[in-house]
Amino acid sequence: MDDLTALRELRADAPEPDAGRLAAARARLVTGTDRAANRRGFLSLGRPMVLAGAFGLVAALVLTLVQIDRTGGIGDTSPSKAARYASASEVFAQAALVAEARSTDASPRPDQWQYRKSLTRQPDEGSGAGDTMEEWIRYDGKQTAGYDDGRLRIRDVPPDPGDDDLSPQRYAGKLRELPTDPDKLLAHVRGDGHWIDLPVGEGATGAREDPDARAFRVISVYLEQQAIMPPKLEAAMYRALGKIPGVGVEVGVEDAAGRKGLGIFREAGGLDTRRYLILEPETFRYLGTRVLWLRDEMSGSDLMFRAGSVYSSAELASGIVEKAGQRR
Repeated sequence: MDDLTALRELRADAPEPDAGRLAAARARLVTGTDRAANRRGFLSLGRPMVLAGAFGLVAALVLTLVQIDRTGGIGDTSPSKAARYASASEVFAQAALVAEARSTDASPRPDQWQYRKSLTRQPDEGSGAGDTMEEWIRYDGKQTAGYDDGRLRIRDVPPDPGDDDLSPQRYAGKLRELPTDPDKLLAHVRGDGHWIDLPVGEGATGAREDPDARAFRVISVYLEQQAIMPPKLEAAMYRALGKIPGVGVEVGVEDAAGRKGLGIFREAGGLDTRRYLILEPETFRYLGTRVLWLRDEMSGSDLMFRAGSVYSSAELASGIVEKAGQRR
């Protein structure tokens, strides 16, 4: 196994619940997005920190005006009878304006490093501290680094033509190839064969994924990346989200660090879980993910998760640094 693959499996963008504790039945629920990204050759690298810009206060005002209280949601399986929802169209329109106002950062040098610090909390951890992880990968993908027993270890990544994981540099290049028109972007992610099949061995039955579900899943993967995102492309992604049926915005959704943000989700009948992509309310910066069990999940006669169980992650820090071991 090469080091890029090892690093991927060590950290995961929304890291996997431990298999020994959680069993294979839940894998299709928690990690469909992240495993799909990794399996298809997209090394999950999170998303760049962004500035609030001139639209930050306006975004907060919009949310204040459009928040509404509603009860129910999916019958007795509603996430919360006190949950507050925002107008998805207003939120995505504002997010697009904020994204377009961001400055375009210069491309990192190949010998610089992408740094990431993340936190995850498993459904059975209660009020535990969670698992914190730090990692570095050289922008050209030639080396990876991480702490092992308190010591920083740097590993070379030899060329591997059979390995389709992408370096940050190559991933950024792939992003630049995507269309910046929201309708064209939607058509691309709905029909791109790269994304059509769900991961084999993760609870997939061989059935084709609904195109709208796939569009939401793929755009969520893109927005979770740390590779430099062109502002016009990020804006197109928010506008595309607003065109997908069933996509909603819940206010005050917590990430693994306890930060409250906008929980972007897609309502679909028959799901046992709801997966949120959490964004900061003013900057629309990616904060983390949250998976909420809407009903008890059984494996045969065994109870795997009770309704209300939560898995969450948080992006604590990220950015380009000059050397492995340097933090942001």
